[in-house]
Amino acid sequence: MDRLQFEFSVIASSDGKSNVLAITSICTEEGKCYVLPDELKPVINHIHITNMNTFPKIKNSLRKRHQSRKIWIKLNEDQKKTYIDEESNLQFQDQYLEEISTKQLKDKDNLQHILEKLIETTSKKENQHNLRNISEKLIIEKFTSRNSNAMQWIENFEKECERLNITKDETKIEILRLFLEKSCLDWYSSMALKLTVNSEWNEWRKKFLETFENQGWDMVTYAFAFRYKEGQLIDYALKKERLILDINQSIDSKTMIDLIATGLPMFVLNKLNRKELHDTTDLFNEIRKYEGMMYKKNSTISKSATFLQKNKSYEKKPCKTCESLDKGIRYHPEESCWFKKNKIESERVFRTRNVNNNSIIEVDMNTEKKNE
Repeated sequence: MDRLQFEFSVIASSDGKSNVLAITSICTEEGKCYVLPDELKPVINHIHITNMNTFPKIKNSLRKRHQSRKIWIKLNEDQKKTYIDEESNLQFQDQYLEEISTKQLKDKDNLQHILEKLIETTSKKENQHNLRNISEKLIIEKFTSRNSNAMQWIENFEKECERLNITKDETKIEILRLFLEKSCLDWYSSMALKLTVNSEWNEWRKKFLETFENQGWDMVTYAFAFRYKEGQLIDYALKKERLILDINQSIDSKTMIDLIATGLPMFVLNKLNRKELHDTTDLFNEIRKYEGMMYKKNSTISKSATFLQKNKSYEKKPCKTCESLDKGIRYHPEESCWFKKNKIESERVFRTRNVNNNSIIEVDMNTEKKNE
């Protein structure tokens, strides 16, 4: 026999906690198969196999438990002496190997296949659970199409992956899905069909930037022109800092302070000493001192607006009665208009006369009927 077929498999170690690469069976060119005792299966016992130039390739082909590969090996003199005796019997060390039938081998392969499927399903569930746990450790907000700086966001995502030692492209791509929202999830689904999750991360990164990177000036002008209008000063300052960082995360502290301060009310700005502000935290601490002043000012403005609104109802308006009677434009309350009172009195007198006349006519008619 010039060659033998060795079946290499990844099996559990004796303690069941780690994986071990082992030779589980050896087959001849005539189709006869032999199994090794459990204690002799680990490849660490097969020195003439591990010294082969092709062994690293075999080792790289098997990474998960229950995976197996059947490899034909052309035997050299040392290997022949190790595995075959003078009568062509298969042996190893001081034992003859047990021959198994083809049916037993098929049953073994079927069982191996079932185990692999079971392990694969379990691995997927565990992987999904692990991805959820990992994603919770990433300190980054979810991305939506409204984010102003896609380049900055993807760089932060990569830094977080690096911090947690996530180096595998497939894992990065799978975690990316957990940090997308709304229409971005539709984009991910499309890319998963086009590129698949098994492609390179750089390709996904390139497509991400091509789709979401903002090339316009809208967000820049909005961030720089954003000014205080109402509410608390600190709320304004924090929001403006965030808007600017979304555009340029590498902006220096002094420029950031200047941009935030110039949006403050002028009477607050004049109270700040620019030389003493070295960081945005210094600015935030200073403007908190003037929150009480802003509350009083906002209260005064609110009261003034209420007063004006109340007095608005007392504004002089032209009398509609005078206008309808062509008496000219007169500014007085309509209910005290002399012409309106006179008109109402005239209508009342006229109505009374009509009633009296009708009564006289009715009396006369009744009198005539009686005389007849």
